[in-house]
Amino acid sequence: MNRNLRLTAIKEVAMRRVNSKAVKNCDVTSIFGEDVFNLKVMRDYLPKPVYRKLLLTIRKGETLDSHIADDVANAMKRWAISKGATHYTHWFQPLTGTTAEKHDAFIEPDNDGGVTLNFSGKSLIQGEPDASSFPSGGLRATFEARGYTAWDPTSPAFIKRDENGATLCIPTAFCSYTGEALDKKTPLLRSMQTISRQAERLLNCFGEKCDSRPITTLGCEQEYFLVDKGFYLARPDLIQCGCTLFGKIPAKHQQLEDHYFGAIKPRVMAFMSEVDQELWRLGIPAKTRHNEVAPAQFEIAPMFEELNLSVDHNMMVMETLRLVADRHGFACLLHEKPFAGINGSGKHNNWSISGAGRNLLDPGSSPHQNAIFLTILCAIIQAVDKHAALLRVSVATAGNDHRLGANEAPPAIISIYLGEQLTDIIDQIEKGGAQSAKAGGFMNIGADTLPVLPKDATDRNRTSPFAFTGNKFEFRAVGSSQNCAGPNIVLNTIVAEAIDEIAGRLEKMPRKDFNAGLHTILQDIIKKHKKIIFNGNNYSAAWQKEAEKRGLPNLHNTPEALKYWATPENIAMFEKYGVFSQVELESRSEIFQETYDLVTKIEAETAVNMVNTMILPATIAYQNKVAGNVTKLKELGLSAGLEAQLAILEKTGTRLQQATATVDRLEKAIAAGDSRQTIACQHELRTVVDELEGLVDDSLWPMPKYSELLFIY
Repeated sequence: MNRNLRLTAIKEVAMRRVNSKAVKNCDVTSIFGEDVFNLKVMRDYLPKPVYRKLLLTIRKGETLDSHIADDVANAMKRWAISKGATHYTHWFQPLTGTTAEKHDAFIEPDNDGGVTLNFSGKSLIQGEPDASSFPSGGLRATFEARGYTAWDPTSPAFIKRDENGATLCIPTAFCSYTGEALDKKTPLLRSMQTISRQAERLLNCFGEKCDSRPITTLGCEQEYFLVDKGFYLARPDLIQCGCTLFGKIPAKHQQLEDHYFGAIKPRVMAFMSEVDQELWRLGIPAKTRHNEVAPAQFEIAPMFEELNLSVDHNMMVMETLRLVADRHGFACLLHEKPFAGINGSGKHNNWSISGAGRNLLDPGSSPHQNAIFLTILCAIIQAVDKHAALLRVSVATAGNDHRLGANEAPPAIISIYLGEQLTDIIDQIEKGGAQSAKAGGFMNIGADTLPVLPKDATDRNRTSPFAFTGNKFEFRAVGSSQNCAGPNIVLNTIVAEAIDEIAGRLEKMPRKDFNAGLHTILQDIIKKHKKIIFNGNNYSAAWQKEAEKRGLPNLHNTPEALKYWATPENIAMFEKYGVFSQVELESRSEIFQETYDLVTKIEAETAVNMVNTMILPATIAYQNKVAGNVTKLKELGLSAGLEAQLAILEKTGTRLQQATATVDRLEKAIAAGDSRQTIACQHELRTVVDELEGLVDDSLWPMPKYSELLFIY
């Protein structure tokens, strides 16, 4: 059955056709945001006074006026019904790392045996899901299950569609009955508020007034793999774990680099086109699509948006990728390392901060003269150096442990890449003051018909975990399956702390001493924290030694990193800025560790099951086949080829024995709850099984191979 399942899947994939019916030509400008309760819709559906009050909350962060809730709810209901919605849901982001929703119909019985369609302000503002059924790290138990969802008016409601109807989705925060945050959104909003306040203080120090609150922005690139659904269903590891636990690297994978930016296959293009249209309808500014480096790997990237909205949109992107992939006969893999030995998938977290009508991380034409930019830059240098371990924790997952450190994924050592120009300016400040800036210049490409291209002042360093890329920082260590809220909560808070310290010193200075005092502050920061700056090859062994010499943390895996989460220093910082309470921080530490242990256990148990029920039977069947041939040769008195076949039996028998012995040790490690030993045994088991894949008759091998998963689609 296993053999037939694999071979049948190959035949079915070969017969797949492009699902062109799913994609229709469209006017992007007319469909963009058509399923979003955005500002334009609000203007049309809300009374003007209500719209103006709601706008103050959305644009300026003012407290929501609860008196307008009924008007907003009625308008939202009328709009949703006009879009075909029959139900509404509070859409939230629990600590599972995914999204959650409970659907309620708009209907209410009337007195005549019929129904009316109602949606009250109370239903809009507050919901009540069971809080004990989500991860809470001890904050909620079954006997104290009450939790609340609270409407987030800064992220617009949207319509989620399927073949059978539509649902109004209302983005919400999720908290316990006793007020603790049980989700990703609540602390994210707190951190955004914190950095906004500190950035405004800093701008005021420079004499700049903010008409609107400073905001953090995010552009979140999303990498993913597509495999045919037939192959996916024939691999228990992909179904259970989202990644392959076994698989021999094929002779050709990504070495020729021919997939990156290559022509997109028609079937994939049909999928991508439908994804774009689905996202545009949801108001998500999907901008870029292309083949990634590994075969069967792709990327989608949106335009920058305010951080909270961008995080919500990325969660919607991941769900859309999965749903549309299924309609095209694909499975979308968002795991950080679905295939060993080739590129993993990340989620490049392009972070910036804006205020006073501009991007504060834009150096301008003369960055040495841009005092605000340099101050923000130095604040970030201080924050990342002081809290490098905390940033590492924010991207620590079982999946990311497999990815970090190679194939264009940054290493576990957190460092900052600034490039030649900014590093030169930083050096000048340290030595006494920035007097000049290296220009980017121009490139002459050497063909008369081609234009002369302006050259950026800095190159790109794809090995750096935290790189300045022109007007933003790209945190490349974030994993592809992660909710971006976690890393950005940390980033916002640690930068807010650094800006707070700088603003506090500037506010105490007489105005006449401002320039000299600012220079002293920046000089102090650079001298103390420049060790975090590294512009070289982050993969090199020399950098490992140099980083250790500089005292930078090198946290190789999630268990090592988690020790640096709920430390007294971090508890004090998060409590000071109102982002996490001590119990909230400690609860997440427990959840992170529990999730890691559970993922490790699931992968190990899946591996044991696959070896016992698929790999060993296939190997034994092959041995029987060879042994039968050996017996016939002996019966016929033939010696040619006999020695070679006996060697095959010996080799497969040795691997078979190694596999069974390793499975026994793995099962004991699982029973003991020893994740370190579990991972070590799995690594050994994978090595043996992958060797068997190269020995056993191809027609007997029970599951799709890498050469099929990565190249047949």
